[in-house]
Amino acid sequence: MTTSALPALLPAITFTAAVVATLAGWWRPTVARAVAVATLAVVTVLAAWGLWHNIDQSEALVHAVGGWAAPLGIEYILDGLSAFVALLVGTIGLLVLLYPTKLAFGTSAEPRFPIHGLVLLLVGGLLGVTLAGDLFNLFVALEIYSLASYALVALGGPAAAVASFRYLLVGTVGSSFYLLGVGFLYFRTGTLSMAGVGDELDRIGATPSVAVGIAMIVIGLGIKMAVFPLHVWLPDAHSHAPPGVAALLAAVQVKVAAYALFRILFLVVPLGVIEDTSLLTVLTWASAAGVLVGSWMAVRQEGIKRMLAHSTVAQIGYIGLGIGLGSPLALVGALLHMVNHAAMKACMFFVAGSVQQQAGAKKVGDLAGLGPRMPWTAAGFTIAALSMVGLPPTAGFFSKWYLVAGAAETGAWLVAVVIVASSVITLIYMLRVIETIWFRPAPERDVDVHEARPSVVFPIAVLAVGTIVLGLVNLVIVENVLEPVVALTGR
Repeated sequence: MTTSALPALLPAITFTAAVVATLAGWWRPTVARAVAVATLAVVTVLAAWGLWHNIDQSEALVHAVGGWAAPLGIEYILDGLSAFVALLVGTIGLLVLLYPTKLAFGTSAEPRFPIHGLVLLLVGGLLGVTLAGDLFNLFVALEIYSLASYALVALGGPAAAVASFRYLLVGTVGSSFYLLGVGFLYFRTGTLSMAGVGDELDRIGATPSVAVGIAMIVIGLGIKMAVFPLHVWLPDAHSHAPPGVAALLAAVQVKVAAYALFRILFLVVPLGVIEDTSLLTVLTWASAAGVLVGSWMAVRQEGIKRMLAHSTVAQIGYIGLGIGLGSPLALVGALLHMVNHAAMKACMFFVAGSVQQQAGAKKVGDLAGLGPRMPWTAAGFTIAALSMVGLPPTAGFFSKWYLVAGAAETGAWLVAVVIVASSVITLIYMLRVIETIWFRPAPERDVDVHEARPSVVFPIAVLAVGTIVLGLVNLVIVENVLEPVVALTGR
């Protein structure tokens, strides 16, 4: 490891900018937006540089706050995986801010409500989880991003406020489980440092208290990432939240919780300890159920955002399956699906906001005939939908391929069948939407529907093209980023 200020700099400048943007918003909201966009542009560039450094030098960057090294001090670590996730968080956050403010958040940037400050607080918390080198500071960052997301979800109106309150209650339960689990591990190991906890657990083994602590952490993070049946907060929160907020939640918030779960189970807890419990088996079958239930519920929905929300439950199930199976190919598939699903789901929520603004479309039936009238927006949704189904050469095909190969690698053929069956169900409801957009005649509308303005289309186009590019360069990502990470797990 090399000492560097970069790991701590990423969340530090984001949190600082959150304060600056909030204060600037009282004077002029446009300045707050400029501060937020500039900050996340810098974060994205720095995260990209950190990722390149890890690939080129094969060494992580570490920063001990105040010069106090672990286990006494607080460490932030930027290795290949955390840099990869930080780049994803920065990129999606930047695209959300480039999306028009009123459309993204359901309201204009007013001095009375610090929209851009909350977005930066959310992103800063996500970066804090991504870069944390100890279990307690991961909890602190977890709470920061949760508090920001509760406020942002409530922007969607009265129904969103109710969904936000329910999300707060369930999210608090998840945080409590995680903290209790950390407490159990601390009492057994005497340290909160991830490296220190791993060393002590290797010595202690899977004692009952250690197993209970790990189980509580899995439950807590399972709630945060919305693994079935702990997903009850997600459908309402994502469907009632404004499009930009829903994109942030679905694309990166639940993914960062999944990243934290992967890191603790495979890069902190020793291999022998986790294999002495049944946690991975439980996670596998819970996720398999989530894949099927989420896909089936998506078929039943008429609301566009509601359909996308239930679809997210299924897609999170894919990630949970990869983590639960625990084989090298399955872990690669899970990590690759984090970024692939982020691109396609953020694209879809941006499209949902665009068609609602331009045509008042909130239900699938309202999309009839929009393809010829809004070709760029419709093309973006079509590409993202085909990626969700898993058709080559889009990104979704390759992460599902690794997951199926991982299931075959472990002899879990029923899991492979679940993945394929879910893809068929996804094809059913996505084809219904695509057919409605492109081939059904347009009804008489009170307004002349036309393509959205460039500021709306640009993020959609970037993400649609991104789903194809991610598919074409998947081997580069796997060989240079994901396989080296999986190799560290000892699998």
